[in-house]
Order: sequence, then structure tokens, then C-alpha cells
Amino acid sequence: MPSVAEHLGRKGGFADRLTNRLIWKFAGSRRALETDTPLVSFTFDDVPDSALNEGAAILERHGARGTFYIAGGLAGQVEPERVLITAEGCQELAERGHEVGCHTFSHRRIRDMPRAELRRDLDRNAAYLANAGSASPPANFAFPYNAAWPLARPEFRRRFRSCRGAGEAINRGLVDPFMLKAVEIRQPETEARTLTRWIDDVAGTPGWLVFFTHDIAPRPTAHGCTPETFDHLVAHAVERGCAVLPVDRVLDRLGW
Repeated sequence: MPSVAEHLGRKGGFADRLTNRLIWKFAGSRRALETDTPLVSFTFDDVPDSALNEGAAILERHGARGTFYIAGGLAGQVEPERVLITAEGCQELAERGHEVGCHTFSHRRIRDMPRAELRRDLDRNAAYLANAGSASPPANFAFPYNAAWPLARPEFRRRFRSCRGAGEAINRGLVDPFMLKAVEIRQPETEARTLTRWIDDVAGTPGWLVFFTHDIAPRPTAHGCTPETFDHLVAHAVERGCAVLPVDRVLDRLGW
């Protein structure tokens, strides 16, 4: 399995960014996002155990829950900078009221998997999550490396309610549920703390702000933040009157 440096460092290649932009511009399946209440979702990719031990706990202290996108093939993996969540951790997240989503099983780029292989991979992850105690199949998906692929969209529409990429934007107006935009919480720490500006933006003009990150640790990787900063962001969202909800509950609220 790739290390954190390998599979996080590959994010954001030019081809991925170009493909994502084309999908955002031309793909169909758009829905009108209508809300008078600002909506915020905190999501986690890969899910290091610190996302459970620190991230989930911080959300709970503020009366909120998050969405944790699990790749079963990474389960329990020990790396120099982090340890990935185990099946027991997945079950604990579900029991504590958080949403468990799909991040593929193998954590490979979607464009690198032929359709039949992608189906097998998604089936394998669903089976892993079921065996890990997830009460129902995952309803929502996040692209590994934030890299979408247009030819795979029929498979995702068949299985999921939504797919999440990156995009550094708030979801407003006509939104493609299978290409939700999100803002990354990452290093440096000083910049991560200023992400409250996105919360102020969505509080002023309601829409759906989706954050994504990885580890929540005193010494985070480049793609995570400290518990203090994460608490700062969650607290600010609550104080500004945002509804802080998992992805699936936002979709319910929007009637999608």
C-alpha cells in the first residue's frame, strides 16, 4: 500500500484538475440547492485513527456529526506519520452517529480502473463496511485524490446519493450532487485557522459548505490540522448559526 506521502502527495495533478473542471462545467444531474439556513459538513478522507479519536470527539462536543469516507484497503495501515482506522473504529463511528461513506476499497484513481474492476472494488468496500458494523450500504462517496472520471458517473449514480471532490467553493445555486465541491483543511496551521472566512461567507449567503481533511493531530500531516484548529472551525460554524450535519442528512434536508 502507498504511504501517506505517496497517496496524498499525488493529489491535484493537472489532468485531475482539468477533468474536474470539465465535469463541473458540462455534466448534467444538477439540482437546485435551496436553503435559508447555512449548511456545513465536516468530512474526512482515508480516515486516520486521529480523525476518530480527535475529530469525531470534537464534533460531538459541539452537538454535531461528520462524514467519514473509508477505503477498506487502508484499514489498520501503519505509516510513519499516521495510523489508519480499523474495522472496529468504523463500527464505533457508526455507533456514535457519524456517517460512514465510501472512498473505494483500493484507494486508486477512478480513471485507472475499468468499469468491471470499479464495480468489484466498490462491492468489496461495501462488504468490508458491512462486516465492520455499518448498518446500511454507504450512501455517499468521495473520490480518491479528488480525481473524478466522467465515464464512471453511471456507476456512481446507481450506487450513491452524492460524490464529493474538492473545488474550493461553496455549493450554491444549481449543484451537481455527483460532483460536490469542498474546501480542504490542511497545513499550514495559520492558514487552516483562517478558513473561518468560508464559514462567514456561507453564513452571509446560505448554501452548503463542505470541508474535507484527513488527520486531526497535535503534529498533523500536510493534509490535516491540530485539534485546536479543528475545534476553532467547528465552534465558529455553530456560533454563526450554521447547521453542522453529515452529508447524508444535508441531502435529506434538501430533499435530494
